[in-house]
Amino acid sequence: MAKTLLKIQRYFRRKPVRFFSLILLYLTAGSLVFLHSGFVGNSGPGARGGSRDAVVASEMGSRTSVSDTRGLGIMSRVFKETRRSGRRYGPPWMKKARQEGRETVRRGGDYTNNWNRALKGRSAKDVDDGRAKYIGCYIDETQKRALRGVSFFDYKKMTVFRCQDNCAERGYMYAGLEFGAECYCGHKIQAPNASDSECNMECKGEKSNLCGGANRLSIYRLELSQESARRYGSAIFKGCFHRPDNVTLALPFSAVIQNMSVEKCVDMCTEKEKTLAVLAGDRCYCAFPTSRFSLHELEDEGMCVHHCHGEEFESCGNNEYFVVYQTQVQDNRCMDRHFLPTRAKQLVALASFPGAGNTWARHLIELATGFYTGSYYFDGSLYNKGFKGERDHWRSGRTICIKTHESGRKEIESFDSSILMIRNPYKALMAEFNRKYGGHIGFASQAHWKGKEWPEFVKNYAPWWASHTLDWLNYGKTVHVVHFENVKRDLFSQLKGMVQFLGLKVSEDRLLCVEGQKDGNFKRSGLRKLEYDPYTPEMRANINELIRTVDAALRKRNMSGVPEEYMPR
Repeated sequence: MAKTLLKIQRYFRRKPVRFFSLILLYLTAGSLVFLHSGFVGNSGPGARGGSRDAVVASEMGSRTSVSDTRGLGIMSRVFKETRRSGRRYGPPWMKKARQEGRETVRRGGDYTNNWNRALKGRSAKDVDDGRAKYIGCYIDETQKRALRGVSFFDYKKMTVFRCQDNCAERGYMYAGLEFGAECYCGHKIQAPNASDSECNMECKGEKSNLCGGANRLSIYRLELSQESARRYGSAIFKGCFHRPDNVTLALPFSAVIQNMSVEKCVDMCTEKEKTLAVLAGDRCYCAFPTSRFSLHELEDEGMCVHHCHGEEFESCGNNEYFVVYQTQVQDNRCMDRHFLPTRAKQLVALASFPGAGNTWARHLIELATGFYTGSYYFDGSLYNKGFKGERDHWRSGRTICIKTHESGRKEIESFDSSILMIRNPYKALMAEFNRKYGGHIGFASQAHWKGKEWPEFVKNYAPWWASHTLDWLNYGKTVHVVHFENVKRDLFSQLKGMVQFLGLKVSEDRLLCVEGQKDGNFKRSGLRKLEYDPYTPEMRANINELIRTVDAALRKRNMSGVPEEYMPR
């Protein structure tokens, strides 16, 4: 052994460069091993880092809160939170369930895959899950299409659902598949039907389903949500409106179009980079919404029924009543956003129960004020979607308000004031369940809804919906209550109230701009996913009692109670 070591010593004495290279490699390898062990040690189920778990009980029981030590600085918080899950909030009784959930993941529990395997081998015609209904095989000719909306092709991965989803997102009533790889969308079928046996080509992306045939379309009628049903292709139908007092100032650009159709007017205004396409008989106006033409006074749609000369199934309005569509052009009057120029003296919370529209409210507030909102948490997916305040420490003072789902006295009293957003618990619970199992804009699978997850979720989360609101009403210093449903009904006035509560000057043009871009990237697909009521009578009885408790608490503080649609009948 000594002879061997002596030989190695003599070798490196003659080759010092090789010796130093070997030492460098050794140190590098040791550093990598050290770093790897550090990350692994902090990322396990037991690693909580700088987390803050709010422990919330119902109003009938005791309320306690636990707050772990916060990070020493912004950078330490960022690196700690990127190693943990995106959201850490939840009712205290869910802590054990979360630990069990991790065990389920490690064991490979994937209900989505189970559901997909259950459907495999069944024809799309036989599967009716609320998304669409197969209506038949139709003749399709190159020169005379059966469906005359948008189309797209995928010769490797086309599936029935992909075609349906794309057409639904654009607001079309029908989706058709042809040649196994082509997808066509339309508002009406303009061709005769054929025998189902002629639609005999397998889909390129799923061999178990048929996607039309040679010059034959397998057509589905889509079950659209209310929002998607108001679209026309890429344009959004805004309604019928009376001619403005000074049409020249309100709608500065116009042109007469021969054989007028919705598509022609929308295309022209898109080319002119205007957000509104306004049809008045044979004349097309293009503009941005302003105080002179705000789109706040809807008329009966029957007043605008006047068939377009270029498309008999469409309405083009007349000289007194205009049909208005919103194009895909972005209104840039409300797109500039930045951090506060000076550190805020007060911390304003944007508080809500999960699933109550907090992310949507942040989107609206950022567009309306021009300032970024912050977060008590860190969610990388939201940061990547443009919420630049997401990475700031919540106490940085650089953001206009801070998103939080926390409850409990200690957490609430750390804020100087708060906007509290409340949503119908029946809707909020379903929205959070979809987020939990399908992501921010995804959906839980049918297997999750019909399995044990949904009843367990309602049992744990429904009491938290009530206790969350009650805690903020009890411990919040200055609370401005906003109901999600009221914001949807009257966005302009509700958002104006929030901006004023934040102590900022209201810009009417900016609010009108927000109305045109209110959805952002946070709306789920236009396909309706659930056709049955997931709530059992027992669930409803418990939730109704919670609604009454919250309603009484609001009225006790001289606030308006919950909206009528919350109340049990």
